[in-house]
Amino acid sequence: MKKKIFRGAVAFVLALSLTVTPSCIGSFSLSNRLLGWNQTVGNKFVNELVFFAFWVLPVYEVCGLADILVLNSIEFWSGRNPMTASVDKVIEGSDGLRYRIHSDANGYDVACLDDETISYRLDYSAENDGWTIAVDDSEPVTLFNYVDETHVALPDGNGGMRTVELSQQGVFAYNEVVAARSFAAR
Repeated sequence: MKKKIFRGAVAFVLALSLTVTPSCIGSFSLSNRLLGWNQTVGNKFVNELVFFAFWVLPVYEVCGLADILVLNSIEFWSGRNPMTASVDKVIEGSDGLRYRIHSDANGYDVACLDDETISYRLDYSAENDGWTIAVDDSEPVTLFNYVDETHVALPDGNGGMRTVELSQQGVFAYNEVVAARSFAAR
């Protein structure tokens, strides 16, 4: 009798989980972050030992379960994964300076660690489907807006926007127009 009740409860929980949980793969950001950290611990032998230890102690299993049941579900319903909501990263630019990049749900704050006069904010606008930039505390300026899969709208130099095809010819034509307007303004 107890086996029938247990089997029935297990079947009910499985059926409920199939209908309640969203059917999305998700980004598995927690598991990927843990694996990325493991790859930076030491040489390949140390990394393998840590990897094996994390499988024996159920660290990877717990992270995977948290990703599957919680984080990927939040990502599916809200469109954002809580693990990637706010991230800071320091990179070295091609100019030899170090930059701190802080990402959040709307865009990026970029600040130079070596020269405090360099900082700007990049924001994505879902309403305009495009990106803006604000240097220091100035008003944001539109960088571009997506028109469709093969076109973007770029500033034309006269305060308006010009639709440009995302091809070598389209970018070349845009550069010619902007260069001619810049030359005429001198």
